[in-house]
Amino acid sequence: MSDRPAITITQEDYNRLSSLLEQQAPDNETAEELEYELARATLVPSTEIPDDVVTMNSVVRFANEADHVEHELKLVYPHQTGTEEACVSVLAPAGAALLGLSVGDQIDWPAGPNRSLHLKIIQVKR
Repeated sequence: MSDRPAITITQEDYNRLSSLLEQQAPDNETAEELEYELARATLVPSTEIPDDVVTMNSVVRFANEADHVEHELKLVYPHQTGTEEACVSVLAPAGAALLGLSVGDQIDWPAGPNRSLHLKIIQVKR
Protein backbone atom coordinates (compact mmCIF):
# COMPACT_ATOMS: atom_id res chain seq x y z
CA MET A 1 0.00 0.00 0.00
CA SER A 2 2.97 2.32 0.36
CA ASP A 3 3.07 2.93 -3.40
CA ARG A 4 -0.20 4.86 -3.30
CA PRO A 5 0.00 8.56 -4.16
CA ALA A 6 -0.17 11.15 -1.40
CA ILE A 7 -3.68 12.35 -0.67
CA THR A 8 -5.17 15.53 0.75
CA ILE A 9 -8.53 15.63 2.54
CA THR A 10 -10.48 18.49 4.08
CA GLN A 11 -10.84 18.45 7.84
CA GLU A 12 -14.64 18.47 7.38
CA ASP A 13 -14.58 15.41 5.09
CA TYR A 14 -12.22 13.65 7.51
CA ASN A 15 -14.55 14.26 10.47
CA ARG A 16 -17.68 13.10 8.61
CA LEU A 17 -15.98 10.05 7.14
CA SER A 18 -14.47 9.04 10.49
CA SER A 19 -17.96 9.08 12.01
CA LEU A 20 -19.33 7.09 9.07
CA LEU A 21 -16.59 4.47 9.42
CA GLU A 22 -17.38 3.94 13.10
CA GLN A 23 -20.79 2.61 11.98
CA GLN A 24 -19.42 0.09 9.44
CA ALA A 25 -19.12 -3.65 9.90
CA PRO A 26 -15.62 -4.69 10.98
CA ASP A 27 -15.23 -7.01 7.96
CA ASN A 28 -16.03 -4.34 5.34
CA GLU A 29 -12.84 -4.36 3.24
CA THR A 30 -13.55 -1.03 1.53
CA ALA A 31 -14.21 0.65 4.87
CA GLU A 32 -10.90 -0.74 6.17
CA GLU A 33 -9.06 0.61 3.11
CA LEU A 34 -10.75 4.00 3.49
CA GLU A 35 -9.77 4.10 7.16
CA TYR A 36 -6.14 3.48 6.15
CA GLU A 37 -6.37 6.32 3.63
CA LEU A 38 -7.77 8.72 6.22
CA ALA A 39 -4.95 7.84 8.61
CA ARG A 40 -2.26 8.71 6.05
CA ALA A 41 -3.95 11.78 4.53
CA THR A 42 -2.78 15.36 4.80
CA LEU A 43 -5.65 17.31 6.39
CA VAL A 44 -6.38 20.90 5.39
CA PRO A 45 -9.22 23.37 6.00
CA SER A 46 -11.77 23.30 3.18
CA THR A 47 -10.77 26.85 2.19
CA GLU A 48 -7.22 25.62 1.46
CA ILE A 49 -7.93 22.50 -0.61
CA PRO A 50 -6.46 22.80 -4.12
CA ASP A 51 -9.01 22.87 -6.97
CA ASP A 52 -7.58 19.72 -8.56
CA VAL A 53 -8.08 17.49 -5.48
CA VAL A 54 -11.04 15.10 -5.19
CA THR A 55 -13.22 15.91 -2.17
CA MET A 56 -16.65 14.72 -1.13
CA ASN A 57 -19.26 15.98 -3.61
CA SER A 58 -16.65 16.59 -6.33
CA VAL A 59 -17.47 15.50 -9.86
CA VAL A 60 -14.52 13.43 -11.02
CA ARG A 61 -13.59 12.38 -14.53
CA PHE A 62 -11.29 9.37 -14.36
CA ALA A 63 -10.13 6.52 -16.54
CA ASN A 64 -10.08 2.87 -15.66
CA GLU A 65 -6.61 2.05 -16.97
CA ALA A 66 -7.50 -1.65 -17.26
CA ASP A 67 -10.06 -1.11 -20.03
CA HIS A 68 -9.34 2.55 -20.97
CA VAL A 69 -12.93 3.55 -20.31
CA GLU A 70 -13.55 7.03 -18.90
CA HIS A 71 -16.19 7.75 -16.28
CA GLU A 72 -17.54 10.95 -14.77
CA LEU A 73 -19.09 10.49 -11.33
CA LYS A 74 -19.88 12.56 -8.28
CA LEU A 75 -18.26 11.28 -5.07
CA VAL A 76 -21.03 11.10 -2.45
CA TYR A 77 -21.88 9.72 0.96
CA PRO A 78 -23.74 6.37 0.96
CA HIS A 79 -27.13 7.94 1.79
CA GLN A 80 -26.90 10.13 -1.35
CA THR A 81 -26.51 7.32 -3.88
CA GLY A 82 -30.25 6.94 -4.47
CA THR A 83 -30.83 10.67 -4.86
CA GLU A 84 -28.01 11.60 -7.21
CA GLU A 85 -27.48 10.57 -10.82
CA ALA A 86 -24.02 9.50 -11.98
CA CYS A 87 -22.57 9.15 -8.52
CA VAL A 88 -20.39 6.75 -6.58
CA SER A 89 -20.44 6.16 -2.84
CA VAL A 90 -17.26 6.76 -0.90
CA LEU A 91 -17.83 3.25 0.50
CA ALA A 92 -17.69 1.67 -2.97
CA PRO A 93 -14.20 0.57 -4.05
CA ALA A 94 -13.93 3.20 -6.81
CA GLY A 95 -15.27 5.94 -4.54
CA ALA A 96 -12.85 5.19 -1.73
CA ALA A 97 -9.98 5.05 -4.21
CA LEU A 98 -10.76 8.51 -5.65
CA LEU A 99 -10.93 10.48 -2.39
CA GLY A 100 -8.02 12.88 -1.91
CA LEU A 101 -6.31 12.23 -5.24
CA SER A 102 -5.21 15.03 -7.58
CA VAL A 103 -5.48 15.38 -11.34
CA GLY A 104 -2.86 13.13 -12.93
CA ASP A 105 -2.65 10.72 -9.99
CA GLN A 106 -2.98 6.99 -10.60
CA ILE A 107 -3.94 4.37 -8.04
CA ASP A 108 -4.37 0.61 -7.85
CA TRP A 109 -7.21 -0.25 -5.48
CA PRO A 110 -8.56 -3.60 -4.28
CA ALA A 111 -12.04 -4.34 -5.67
CA GLY A 112 -12.74 -7.81 -4.37
CA PRO A 113 -10.98 -11.15 -4.39
CA ASN A 114 -8.19 -11.27 -6.98
CA ARG A 115 -9.39 -8.04 -8.60
CA SER A 116 -8.24 -4.44 -8.51
CA LEU A 117 -9.09 -1.11 -10.08
CA HIS A 118 -6.43 0.88 -11.92
CA LEU A 119 -7.69 4.47 -11.92
CA LYS A 120 -6.25 7.74 -13.24
CA ILE A 121 -7.72 11.16 -12.36
CA ILE A 122 -8.36 13.32 -15.42
CA GLN A 123 -10.46 16.23 -14.12
CA VAL A 124 -12.08 17.46 -10.90
CA LYS A 125 -15.09 19.82 -10.76
CA ARG A 126 -16.70 21.34 -7.70
